[in-house]
Amino acid sequence: MSLKSCEKIETNVYAVEISLEGDAFKSAVSKAYAKNKGKYNIPGFRKGKAPKHIIETYYGKEAFWYDAIDAEYPALYEAAVKEAGIEPVAAPHDDEIVDMSENGFTIKFKVTVKPEVELKAYKGIKAEKEKVTVKKAEVKEEVERALEKDAKLVAVEGKAAKKGDIATIDFEGFLDGVAFEGGKGENYDLELGSGSFIPGFEEQVIGHKVDEEFDIDVTFPEDYGSEELAGKAVVFKIKLHKIMKKELPKYDDEFVKDVSEFDTVADYEKHLEEEIKARKEAAADRAFESAVMDTLVDNVVAEIPAVMIEKEIDNQINEFEYRLRSQGLQMEMYLQYLGMDIAALRDSYKDGAEKQVKLRLALEKIVALENFEISDEDVETELKTYADAYGMPMEKIKTLVSADDVKADLACRKAMDLVKETAVAGAKKKTAAKAADAEEKPAAKKASTKKKADADSADAEKPAKKTTAKKTTAKKTAEKAEDAE
Repeated sequence: MSLKSCEKIETNVYAVEISLEGDAFKSAVSKAYAKNKGKYNIPGFRKGKAPKHIIETYYGKEAFWYDAIDAEYPALYEAAVKEAGIEPVAAPHDDEIVDMSENGFTIKFKVTVKPEVELKAYKGIKAEKEKVTVKKAEVKEEVERALEKDAKLVAVEGKAAKKGDIATIDFEGFLDGVAFEGGKGENYDLELGSGSFIPGFEEQVIGHKVDEEFDIDVTFPEDYGSEELAGKAVVFKIKLHKIMKKELPKYDDEFVKDVSEFDTVADYEKHLEEEIKARKEAAADRAFESAVMDTLVDNVVAEIPAVMIEKEIDNQINEFEYRLRSQGLQMEMYLQYLGMDIAALRDSYKDGAEKQVKLRLALEKIVALENFEISDEDVETELKTYADAYGMPMEKIKTLVSADDVKADLACRKAMDLVKETAVAGAKKKTAAKAADAEEKPAAKKASTKKKADADSADAEKPAKKTTAKKTTAKKTAEKAEDAE
């Protein structure tokens, strides 16, 4: 094999010429004859038994040249890019045979390569970090949840249904006087105020008593999953069979003993406070790390080839489709339910894919700058982790997973750890709106903000954006192999 030339013709694109000549080409043609001679019918010879020169007489001397080129091209390509010192990010394109004879051939192709990356900074990245505090309202909310969990349902007699009650109803929906599919239910237990049904439904059950029959007028949301019902005004006929209300247990030391390992309300609430604090600290850590990685991505200076982003979109959609299938769902059905096509789905992945590509490039640049090295022992340990996790023999894992991929992933993990360890956390700044709000509302209003406490608690439990959550090639391969078994 000969690498004849490798020339940069535009940003991230090289034109490469390779050739195979002399005895190497003749040997490749002989192999192509041995493999493909059975395809030819020659009078006077059994199929596959005609000599090479006879087949060439009938079909032309170049009969096996193209087969030889097809067979040799992949190895020639791999050797050429290695010799040229370039790192392709996609298959070669615009390839053409520029010369071919009995003495050999020359192929020219273009290849898109990884971009040159400049990284402004990766050590000492500053990001805001939430200072964690636990409010009494949050502890109270946890207590209320425990009480709700242990609540008993008792029948409501002679009173109208109210918010928080559980109403047992029959219902049937009609569009323009005709019952529609999926709009009927019997003896359905509906918690009023839960938001389980479309807006306006539960509110109209409130105020009615047991054995009443009545109609409810509602309009389906414009973005409702069914096109036939989206934005349409419908009528539901309702029969109210039963009303139940939750009766909460008494909150005292006896309750605490029943639901926990603690003996007193004070000890129980102290434990809840510690749990909430740990949860919020974990969320703050995730948010901080996500902000650090976002800044790292912003520090990448590179012209990213579009094909890299498209390939990452492919990876993410394939992974998502795999998860859907594992739950018994098909991508087509999922898209139909959302009312979108594959092009719209791909577009929704674009920003995240670009961020993921930049993050990987940043980590690879850090690996190069820091000269991180991964030992064979490190790779072996990681492969054993996969084998244990997916219940596969090491020998099988090694056939599925490239050691080079594992080395690259482990090196990037080291780079990510370095970025995290050297990051600097700063106090989260108050926004102008919050500062003004604090001035207008002095501390006297303690118990008036249950909604605010609810929102703070919900925020604390939300996971941070997972900029770094992309699975390694090895993990994805092992998961799919396990599923196939």
